[in-house]
Amino acid sequence: MQISLLQLILKRFALGLVTLLAISLLITVGVEALSGDVCTAMMGQMASDDKVAACHRELNLDRPVHVRYLEWLVNFAQGDMGQALTNHYAVADIVGNRIGNTFFLAASAALIAVPLSLILGVLAALYRDSLFDRSISMITLSGVSVPDFFIAYILMAIFAVSYGLFPAISNIDETMTLAQRINASALPVLTLTLAVSAHMMRMTRASIVSLMASPYIEMAKLKGIRPGRIIVFHALPNAWSPIIQVIMLNLAWLVVGVVIVEFVFVYPGLGALMIDAVFLRDLPTVRATAMIFATVYVILNLLADILSLVSNPRLMHPK
Repeated sequence: MQISLLQLILKRFALGLVTLLAISLLITVGVEALSGDVCTAMMGQMASDDKVAACHRELNLDRPVHVRYLEWLVNFAQGDMGQALTNHYAVADIVGNRIGNTFFLAASAALIAVPLSLILGVLAALYRDSLFDRSISMITLSGVSVPDFFIAYILMAIFAVSYGLFPAISNIDETMTLAQRINASALPVLTLTLAVSAHMMRMTRASIVSLMASPYIEMAKLKGIRPGRIIVFHALPNAWSPIIQVIMLNLAWLVVGVVIVEFVFVYPGLGALMIDAVFLRDLPTVRATAMIFATVYVILNLLADILSLVSNPRLMHPK
């Protein structure tokens, strides 16, 4: 088992490195294909050609794309993310000021979404085909079908504009207390929670319902064990493997999905930073933020595979 698990980790790790390399290439090609120019954006449309050319030489943009990419790749492998083209600050410092806000947003949504999804999924399976089950299924299906930005604008219209309970613009800074930070980020957290809870709840319900027809469940019913105890102590432990897989994949999406939510609520995180960098064609900043998102996604996918195998050792010995 240990050898198989180690082989899986090494294989996934190698695949993750290849994926990150491909992402960096796609980001480079995509940004280079955008219309506009970073020097023109900084100096204005009225800047002369000589000034724009001098700016290109200063930022090393006059060299071929593949040369700049290989130089960045070598520096990034050594921990150097380079300098932002727009303000000449170290990209690592810029990212460091934003990354905590993004992970606070994702972690807050995960702390609410995971237990809520498990509880609702278990209750929906316990009261299968009831009004509660149908209502939850309808709500979660709507949550899966509606885009994140639409949910964000609906919540903003209700809780910020109509009732004024939470701010529509999530201004976060280091001077805020925890209570102030929670209040300012309430709507982005609620948006992400609604977006990911639907998938996890539906998988929890489906996994438990599929196990309810198993022989050992039928035996437990014949022994007179209460339905709630059967689900919690007999069905749920055997359903952990697919549930964990979905939870980890949704957490991976949660970290990446903050990009749109941060943009809608003007939340000062990595997602908003990446969008601003794309508009300004600040390639080092775009690469750094994209690589962070991709790395987190790859790591969480690896953890999903490992936890699925640990929760269901039979997967380690396929027939």
